[in-house]
Amino acid sequence: MKRVVVVAIVCAGLASCEAVPGAGPLASDINSQAGKSISDVHRSNAAVFEIVDVNAESARTVADFSVGMLKRRFGIGGAARNVVIGVGDQLRVTIFEAGADGLFSTQDSKKTDIDVIVQPDGKAAIPYVGLVQFSGRTLEQARQAVLSALANKAVEPDVIISSGSTSSRNVTVSGAVGKPSMVPLGLSGETIMEVIAKAGGPASQPYESYVTLARGKKTGTVLLQSIVENPSENIYVEPKDQIFVTHDPRTFTALGEVWKNGRIPFGSNDVNLLESIALAGGGSDERIDAKGYFVFRYEEPEIVSDLLSPERFHELVAKGMRPNKEGRYPIVYRFDMSVADSLIVGQTFPIKNRDVIYASRHPAVDIAKFVRMVSAPLAAARTGQIMMNQ
Repeated sequence: MKRVVVVAIVCAGLASCEAVPGAGPLASDINSQAGKSISDVHRSNAAVFEIVDVNAESARTVADFSVGMLKRRFGIGGAARNVVIGVGDQLRVTIFEAGADGLFSTQDSKKTDIDVIVQPDGKAAIPYVGLVQFSGRTLEQARQAVLSALANKAVEPDVIISSGSTSSRNVTVSGAVGKPSMVPLGLSGETIMEVIAKAGGPASQPYESYVTLARGKKTGTVLLQSIVENPSENIYVEPKDQIFVTHDPRTFTALGEVWKNGRIPFGSNDVNLLESIALAGGGSDERIDAKGYFVFRYEEPEIVSDLLSPERFHELVAKGMRPNKEGRYPIVYRFDMSVADSLIVGQTFPIKNRDVIYASRHPAVDIAKFVRMVSAPLAAARTGQIMMNQ
């Protein structure tokens, strides 16, 4: 009898030391590592992350940011109030004279058209005037500059300056569009959708196309479908912006105690957390830990800061939390399916491309597995002892 008790104690001790093989960590393992620094985990290559519970507030924060990321990061923008001439712009300078025999007029015509290109120093040459500063000036300001220079040289001159190609106001559109190209901006301002349309439009469906906007040192990536459905995201572009359209069928990966492990396509415009669990076949009633559903994601820094507070975010960065190559930080969302309102909250939490959804097993599964592992050799030994006694 004592031997049985000792064996039971050993089994319990080994089970607590994770002696039982498993397909992934228990919920307790994930919870215990959250928020710890690299030195606390005692692994030099460990990832520092934090856990955020999926509740009504956090789900709303993630959903709201997902549909307003470009506006939030770049602002709505708008048509430039004072469009100025830039280096490389092609201009047509038309000079009129009242007399029939002036510098720029003849018996047949009282005007002369002069095509110029603004040079790297911002200037261009006009006959009988010399170098004129064009870069940084509006068309009207440039007109007044040329007109002033002609005051004592031409007969009652007048000037009209019109814009040809505007290299300084181009936007680069590349990737999965009909015609990747440099798109010139008009004087009234143009939105992302208008510029993409000028480049031939997207080559794939909006719910499988991503738009990345790069402006200076800022970048932002959103689903094209989000821009279509949320007009506030259709922000105005600015000269020198770079727009890249990517065709990337959206998928998420389901692991753990769900019936269908693997990469699963969205198959629709969007998928919420409950739908993703359903697409994976749901959890196994006999093995699942209903309190241990997790979504592993690299999240936008603004979302991380809003969810954790700026102070906690900076603290984790100091502990060793590092972004990926897109500048996003690791966050783990924890979802408790044992509470009633989870069926409401789960509908508002959006799943994103490349998310990993992990359903942890219940601790009782490991205990039962360990009991089977130990009972098998004990049963064999008892059978052998019986046979020897015979």
